[in-house]
Amino acid sequence: MGMTDKLYSMKEAMLFTQRISQLSKALWKSIEKDWQQWIKPFDLNINEHHILWISYHLKGASISDVAKFGVMHVSTAFNFSKKLEERGLLRFSKKENDKRNTYVELTEDGEKILLDLMETYEPDKNAVFSGALPLRDLYGKFPDIIEMMAIVRNVYGDDFMEIFEKAFNNIETDFEDDNGSLRKRTQENRELV
Repeated sequence: MGMTDKLYSMKEAMLFTQRISQLSKALWKSIEKDWQQWIKPFDLNINEHHILWISYHLKGASISDVAKFGVMHVSTAFNFSKKLEERGLLRFSKKENDKRNTYVELTEDGEKILLDLMETYEPDKNAVFSGALPLRDLYGKFPDIIEMMAIVRNVYGDDFMEIFEKAFNNIETDFEDDNGSLRKRTQENRELV
């Protein structure tokens, strides 16, 4: 296919790429600041929190799964997981039928810190949430961000999006609002849902 056969112009391609790059960078800067402030009292960094989050939702994830779904290098996933293990928040294991991969799972303390974090979440201290609130007020719901999800699916694949959705479905079914906090449902309450 020659340059003239493309269904888009170079200007259109450049404008899209630069627009999404600038918007993503601006959003990430705000997200990063808010995320760091949220987890700071728990002495975690963003990678550590993300690893706890992934380990919680993937129950018995391999380090390569953590890296893939945490969008980090395998060595980064391993090194931060090691720090979490040293703090007693993660447990490493090997499987009988798979000695090559290292698996991680949350300890009781790891789950407790993650659940405590969820309970301390304060939406009004989150700039992106606050920025989306006028849209919710106007349309009655938060933006679906479906186009962004389609782009991410095309870049990272279906597996990534399946895990992405699984985590949010878990929150939908396993947690409830309780006097302005997010709390894990008890087994009895889960069966009622």
